[in-house]
Amino acid sequence: MVSKLKNISDNQLATTIKDSTQQIWLAGLGAFAKAQQEGGKVFDALVKEGESLQKKTRQLADDRVAAVAGRAADTWDRLEHVFEDRVARALGSLGVPSKKEIDKLSKRVAELTAAVQALAEPGAVAAVVAKPARKAPARKAAEPKAAAEPKAAPAKKAARKTKSA
Repeated sequence: MVSKLKNISDNQLATTIKDSTQQIWLAGLGAFAKAQQEGGKVFDALVKEGESLQKKTRQLADDRVAAVAGRAADTWDRLEHVFEDRVARALGSLGVPSKKEIDKLSKRVAELTAAVQALAEPGAVAAVVAKPARKAPARKAAEPKAAAEPKAAPAKKAARKTKSA
């Protein structure tokens, strides 16, 4: 194009520049008009793409937060169990009964209370007296010697009573 400009006159040069400038101006106006027409469509497409990206990002963030919250809850539960175990061991070493032991004792007290109330009813004593006594367990061979000693003691007391009488 520069070589064409050298061979033409100043008047033709001015006309050529004017035409080129006019074409550039018209191309710019055409681009502007096209952008105005297509701009709304492009804008709407960009908004839809942004919403889709935001939805994906939010879902990813929610998943990560849920995972971290789950790990934090697990860690908190483990810490709570460790603390409870240590407190239970410390209380046990001090002789403080556990909840399980207290529950067992409470159950036993309730059973004994029911048995005492049953005995307190009229006629309950007669039912207990009417029951045959349980047989004593068989004694070992070493026990008869011990059994003989207590028999001797009551005999001495009987002898003292006769002297003073």
